[in-house]
Order: sequence, then C-alpha cells, then structure tokens
Amino acid sequence: MVSLGLVVAEFNRSVTEGMEAEGRDAAADAGADVVEAVRVPGAYDAPLVADRLARRDDVDAVAVLGAIVTGDTDHDQVIGSALAEQLSEVSVSRDTPVTLGVSGPGMSGAEARERVTKGAAAVESAIDLAETLEDL
Repeated sequence: MVSLGLVVAEFNRSVTEGMEAEGRDAAADAGADVVEAVRVPGAYDAPLVADRLARRDDVDAVAVLGAIVTGDTDHDQVIGSALAEQLSEVSVSRDTPVTLGVSGPGMSGAEARERVTKGAAAVESAIDLAETLEDL
C-alpha cells in the first residue's frame, strides 16, 4: 500500500477544498493511505512542506494541491513557474514522487473550480510513480 502526504493550499479554498476531497477519494479507491495532510497559506508555500513530508519514512509520495488564478499582473505566472521548479527539485533531491496538482496559472477562479478533479489526478500520479519506483 502506498502512503501519501498531501499539501493543500488554503488560498483559493473554494477550489482546494474540492481538490482535497477528490484526492482523498482517489487515494481510497486505489487502496492508498493519506498519512498526513498539511495546509499551507498558498501554493507558493508548498515546496518546503513537500520537502519535509518527502523526508519521512512513512511517506512514499507527496501530492501538492492548489489553485493559482490570474490577476491584473503576471504574478500568477511567476508563482506557477517557481512552484513547478521547486517541486521538481524536491522530488529529485529526495528521490520521492512529488506531484503538481495545481490549477493555473492563467485561469479565472471559475475555471479553477471546474478543475477540482486535478486533486484526484495528482494523487493518482503520485501513487503510480511510487509503485513504479518500488519496481526499479
């Protein structure tokens, strides 16, 4: 059985709450166990917590859930790029799958709410990667 850590952004909670529910359902359907879910202020804050979870012996993979919506500036693009780069670094440096279940950037809040299934997709990817690595 795969043991998961979840990192869930509080910002845009109207989106991330549904993403977390979808992710937990996907984990249950796959027979995986969510051993810890940690909430962070926003998606940008996720890499540090993902790193801490990836260090744990009881965590096989980490799924990061969040939503980055567009505003009046390019802030969403900067956040999205930095987040993806840092989560990739955590995954490789810790030899632990860390998946990016973050809607955006470049979408409205309504568009992000339509994509809450990204939570399930991130959890499913985390499980698949953990199982693949077990076989290597």
